[in-house]
Amino acid sequence: MTTIDNTTNPLTRLGQRIASGQATVGIFGLGYVGLPLALRFAEVGIKVIGFDIDLNKVQLLNQGQSYIERLTPALVQAAQSQGFEATADFSRTQELDALIICVPTPLNAQREPDLSFIVNTVEAALPYMQEGQLMSLESTTWPGTTEEILAPRLQTRGLVPGRNCALVFSPEREDPGNPHYGTKDIPKVIGGMTASCLKLGQALYELAIQTMVPVSSTKAAEMTKLLENIHRSVNIGLVNEMKIVADKMGINIHEVIDAAATKPFGFVPYKPGPGLGGHCIPIDPFYLTWKAREYGVNTRFIELAGEINHHMPHWVVGKVADALNDHGKAVKGSRILVLGLAYKKNIDDTRESPAIEIMDLLQAKGARIAYSDPHVPVFPQKRDYVFDLLSLALDAASVASFDCIVLATDHDNFDYALLQAHGRLIVDTRGRITAGKNVVTA
Repeated sequence: MTTIDNTTNPLTRLGQRIASGQATVGIFGLGYVGLPLALRFAEVGIKVIGFDIDLNKVQLLNQGQSYIERLTPALVQAAQSQGFEATADFSRTQELDALIICVPTPLNAQREPDLSFIVNTVEAALPYMQEGQLMSLESTTWPGTTEEILAPRLQTRGLVPGRNCALVFSPEREDPGNPHYGTKDIPKVIGGMTASCLKLGQALYELAIQTMVPVSSTKAAEMTKLLENIHRSVNIGLVNEMKIVADKMGINIHEVIDAAATKPFGFVPYKPGPGLGGHCIPIDPFYLTWKAREYGVNTRFIELAGEINHHMPHWVVGKVADALNDHGKAVKGSRILVLGLAYKKNIDDTRESPAIEIMDLLQAKGARIAYSDPHVPVFPQKRDYVFDLLSLALDAASVASFDCIVLATDHDNFDYALLQAHGRLIVDTRGRITAGKNVVTA
């Protein structure tokens, strides 16, 4: 049996660098997950290099600017004072002690997992990796990804997790717009390929995160993330279906939910809406259903919730058509204003936003579309949707000029009294506006 010299063991050296605060951390993917994490590590004095293939993001960050509303330029500049910099040069991977991957994991056209962003990132960094580095995957994915996709690639370079490198999975838990929980406050789940991998990963994250939640394996950590979001998807699907039933019966579902929520046990209130948005909840359930087929399991319950939630934008458009019809108008030719482009209130994140699908469906029916969102001044670039639009400023005249207003996202800084006073017809998908003759709940 070979005796390991701890003075030259690369994992021992890595542990010493982490413990001394000398480790350099690389964050791969500087979006809504990666950038907050990068700024948090910098905040506690860790040198951070941020990697992104979007040269515009790299340039803005290196100029001390930000492209995410809640992450102010002052936060970026404070990070720069601690050595933070952004780059598109993957050769700088060789400067790192730890690589944290925070890239998208979308679905393809067949609603199957697309791991191309993960694979491309790993393969771009791999030629510059060396012994004594730690790799952490944060991107949501199916159970088995870390050991089946990442570990074999590391081994092609002679990097064996637990022997001369460390490999962990620690799912992101960002909640944009949550005033109570930021990056440092949200307990962080982590699983390692080996016990030594877990120990090193936990030591790294403990520099920046207050509470760590270690689990037995990377698979358990991957499944934990999926369970969290499937739990929400299923419950939102239930309440969205209840909304449709209540609507047919002439019952206000929001009143019912508020009443049920007074029960001090056994009930958790979920709010219905126009569909699911954000990168996680509309996508993550399909990662598990896809992987479950490999084991001969048909996840009918999860898929049914997904079908209900996926249908909600179509149901909203049907409600808009009915409401316009009751006012003697057709969707075709009507001027329709969609309020709120972000997927939830008080943020600027439009990923998978149902508001955008509602806009697309209405425009396909011949409506003339505009939108207003104080958090999204310019319609963002999307793979599947193209609108050459700017956010419309709201006043009495602009509100009154539309045949119909669809409240898709209930930002707090919308003037709801103005909308109700001057809107000809309002279709409210969030239960935010007090009922009136010109208000239809959808």
